[in-house]
Amino acid sequence: MGTLDWVVVGGYFFVMVAIGYWSRGRIKNIADFFTAGGRMPWWLSGISHHMSGYSAVMFVAFAAEAYRLGLTVYIWWALTIGVGVGIGAFLWAGTWNRLRSKHGVKSPLEYLARRYNVPTQQIMAWAGAALKVVDIAAKWVAVALLLQGFAGVPIWLGIALVGVVTMVYSVMGGLWADALTDFGQFIIQGLAGIAMFVAVAAHFGGISFMWEIWDQLPESHSDPLSGQYTMIFFMALFLIKTLEYNGGMWNLAQRYMAAPTGAAAKRSALLSSFLWLVWPLILFFPMWAAPLIVPGMEANAEQAYVEMGKAMLPAGMVGLVLAGFFSHTMAMVSSDANVISAVITRDMLPRLWKGATRLGEASQLQLARITTFLFIGLSMTIALTADTKGFVLKVVIALVAATMGPIAIPLMLGMLPWFKRVGPTAAMSSTIGGLLTWAVLYVMQLNKSEFVTQAVIVSWPLLVSLVLYLLIGLVIKPEPSADRAALVDSLQSDDERESVRA
Repeated sequence: MGTLDWVVVGGYFFVMVAIGYWSRGRIKNIADFFTAGGRMPWWLSGISHHMSGYSAVMFVAFAAEAYRLGLTVYIWWALTIGVGVGIGAFLWAGTWNRLRSKHGVKSPLEYLARRYNVPTQQIMAWAGAALKVVDIAAKWVAVALLLQGFAGVPIWLGIALVGVVTMVYSVMGGLWADALTDFGQFIIQGLAGIAMFVAVAAHFGGISFMWEIWDQLPESHSDPLSGQYTMIFFMALFLIKTLEYNGGMWNLAQRYMAAPTGAAAKRSALLSSFLWLVWPLILFFPMWAAPLIVPGMEANAEQAYVEMGKAMLPAGMVGLVLAGFFSHTMAMVSSDANVISAVITRDMLPRLWKGATRLGEASQLQLARITTFLFIGLSMTIALTADTKGFVLKVVIALVAATMGPIAIPLMLGMLPWFKRVGPTAAMSSTIGGLLTWAVLYVMQLNKSEFVTQAVIVSWPLLVSLVLYLLIGLVIKPEPSADRAALVDSLQSDDERESVRA
């Protein structure tokens, strides 16, 4: 990287911190910090939802799979998310918003105490928080690997640099800072992605490379599913991503909660769905062509995108692409930190410390900022002490994808009217049973069991969790409740005046 590249990266960090400082003035209370007071425009909510859904992992682990296997990574990752979010626009987007507007909910898990009971809420809160801190550690490692590849910066310094900048604007500006930096990052990452796409197109002599490269690549590279990514894996991941990206990943639920009305939240979800279907194609085409430009990297494919950038981009543009990598990671981490802070301060701390319920608005806001700071600091510590080789893909697939189903199923299905009779027994059994299934399979995988493929470790916890939820909740022990039914019914439509205003 040259001087101009560093100027671009430094300018990017400065703008992100400046946005966080400016956003600080918009934060008057805890509702502003966690849900933007329900005043976020639908288009900003949609862009923020999209940007908060992926990170530099795409340019490390997923880019490596695109290099080695071709088309399949778009099919089982981006396509499942895009279609899943489109479905969720009609099932969940407005529902999340109405939890805030009708019931004053500020944390995605806050409603679980009423929908099921407090123990169910606490199990999901602790399991999800533990999962998220490891997930974010993988994001830090991913962006540090890219910074090391482009500029030779030591991994520990890369984690510290990006982490501290994210910490500053997240602690100051809350969800408003997250969303506004998401928008700025959307622009920067758009320019960076287009720059790489245009450079690759110029290398091959025009846009026709999009359909001509496949004849020069191994035949399997054009297969929708290949390698360890089977139809079972695809079907399991489709259900997981549908749940995850419609609120099972708690930070994405916040984007819907921050919109003015349920109808506005639905529009934001449809915008995010469109971006998920289209934008990853722009990012992946250079990686599908990469074996023809930087061949022989199968053994070190996690660095393939870095080598592409060095080979294809002029001075200044390398810095822009690197800023694009930062933008993805910082968008996801800042939104995760905000929602974990909401869960800890609204759902977990009051059960451990009764004084948390007696804090005034100013003290609650200060506590939220301290919690955000500590969460980011803990995730950075894990990243700094991790063995980075293969860490990113292992966490994203074997941990996050495999455990997301058991955590998300009671949370997401509990908002739908078809499952009003499902009570806390089914919810707790579903989460605990799914997580225990994952733990057993993970141990077997560590012991090199041939039975535990990627498809098995992703699909079995999901299947066990879903079967337990439906079988216990609808057949063995339904637990109907007038209060639960009234809560679920209230989430199905906006008030008439809100729909007109939207």
